[in-house]
Amino acid sequence: RLWVTVTPIMLVTFPAAVQAIVWENWRIPFGATLCVTGLLVGEWVNRYFNFWGWTYFPINIVFPAILTPGAILLDGVLLLTNSYLATAIFGATAFALVFYPSNWIIIAGLHMPVEYHGMLMPIAD
Repeated sequence: RLWVTVTPIMLVTFPAAVQAIVWENWRIPFGATLCVTGLLVGEWVNRYFNFWGWTYFPINIVFPAILTPGAILLDGVLLLTNSYLATAIFGATAFALVFYPSNWIIIAGLHMPVEYHGMLMPIAD
């Protein structure tokens, strides 16, 4: 239940830090997207080796969250405003608000009803 509220708040810190470093040193506005891509690669390695490699758990149920649309918005706000304050207010808000709709495509299939031993329940259960 806390996945939608806590995850964007916790995950915006790493892209914001990398974005600040890349923007200060090189004025390149894709630090957040670069960081999120690295996090996604690391999450897939973790999912494959820990869930599939050790326990043969179905890999389609343990997908990592998609953060790329929020990171692109975060970088876009910094590019358009050139302000850390505006990026912190508007970019972080956009990052959090886009998180659930961008992941809905993957989790929508898990909400389909199925009948299991005479009981109607979603696939996720």
